Amino acid sequence: MAISSLLIANRGEIAVRIIRAARDLGIRTVQVFSKADAESLPVMLADEAVEIGPPQAKKSYLNTDAILKAAKESGVDAIHPGYGFLAENGEFADAVTAAGFVFCGPSGDVIRLLGDKVAARQVAAEAGIPTVPGSAGRIDDLDEARRVIQEIGFPVLIKAAAGGGGRGIRIVSDWDDFDRLVPQAAAEAQSAFGDGGLYIEKLIGEARHIEVQVLGDGENVIHCFERECSLQRRRQKVWEEAPSVTLPEKTRNSLCDSAVALARHVGYCGAGTLEFLYDEEADSFYFIEMNTRIQVEHPVTELITGIDLLREMILIASGQALRIRQDDVQIRGHAIECRINAEDPANDFMPFPGVVDSLSVPGGPGVRFDTMLFSGYAIPPFYDSLLGKLIVWDDDRAGALRRLQGALNELEVGGVKTTKSLHLALAADEDVQGAQFHTKFLEQWLDREADEMAKAKRFGI
Repeated sequence: MAISSLLIANRGEIAVRIIRAARDLGIRTVQVFSKADAESLPVMLADEAVEIGPPQAKKSYLNTDAILKAAKESGVDAIHPGYGFLAENGEFADAVTAAGFVFCGPSGDVIRLLGDKVAARQVAAEAGIPTVPGSAGRIDDLDEARRVIQEIGFPVLIKAAAGGGGRGIRIVSDWDDFDRLVPQAAAEAQSAFGDGGLYIEKLIGEARHIEVQVLGDGENVIHCFERECSLQRRRQKVWEEAPSVTLPEKTRNSLCDSAVALARHVGYCGAGTLEFLYDEEADSFYFIEMNTRIQVEHPVTELITGIDLLREMILIASGQALRIRQDDVQIRGHAIECRINAEDPANDFMPFPGVVDSLSVPGGPGVRFDTMLFSGYAIPPFYDSLLGKLIVWDDDRAGALRRLQGALNELEVGGVKTTKSLHLALAADEDVQGAQFHTKFLEQWLDREADEMAKAKRFGI
């Protein structure tokens, strides 16, 4: 069905992004909000706004009944979940469609299939895509876990079968670690996702994190090339780029074709991202998981391909066949995204809610700042610390890095501490400039910068 009105079941910068995409399509928008977000930018921008509960997410943005009630009362056709909260909840997707609304994303069955990392690995194997050596399925008991580790050897990753965001993951290097950390991982997974299931993967040393953006309409699937997401802290992405400058062209083609094959294998509908580990020394890649939603880092893909991923996502949800052919998707230039968080880099990245008393946003060709900030905005302490994403584009990576440094220097968020200083330091680092990094690089880099003199120099304290 054609979508004429859309409810955004999210908050912050992604809600703003969805509202703008819908507005460009002539679609009326309804923004749900908690009491903490009553004076937020998405509420101001949407055609209509409906309060759905108190600040606690489980009583508002995770409250399916409240969201569906708002959708019914506002008379919308569809619901977009954004990322986080209920975006990868198959039961929520089912509830949306059962209530007569269009869900902007894949079906509940596909979300459940690919949201379970063990099942997703099995699907990848069926589609002929290499996966990291590890357990064939969920680990039912410690004896089984020991047998798997004896087969593949230390070090290994113990990972939650459900969920993501780096929770429920432990690095196990020996049997003492095993006895201590496996119960911790199971308990954390149970607490975070309501599912204590685990599986085991061989730890790939100094791997890169490469992901592939796909779009599918249930029959046809295309890729929009890859993103380099290796700069991470505690398994949370900090800085993303597109394309990866380290992939040989043959490997890039094979990686992207593999992503399309898996998405086509499950009849994928919507925007999705397949994540891989890339062993640069061996020139080998391994599938690790698929995210059945729009990603935080989607803008870098938009800038190098010229494709509005949110627009296409909404059009696919409305029943339109995929409008873009694979041959139409080309890489042009290089894009970098920095996540600007309300955190203090000099104080172990302590969250820093507060009032933004001034705001200066960079501009110029090839500069984009996706945010929900405005001068006078009070950052609530109840949610993720992401304030916005500074994205730059230029003809090549060297130009993009120069443009990024200029844009970061222009960006000013007064009244709160942010991670801007971290990104300025990274942009000036020789290894980062040479694209010589892996998934453990940033944590090792921060350890080297941990003494007070280095902090004073790098972070201006």
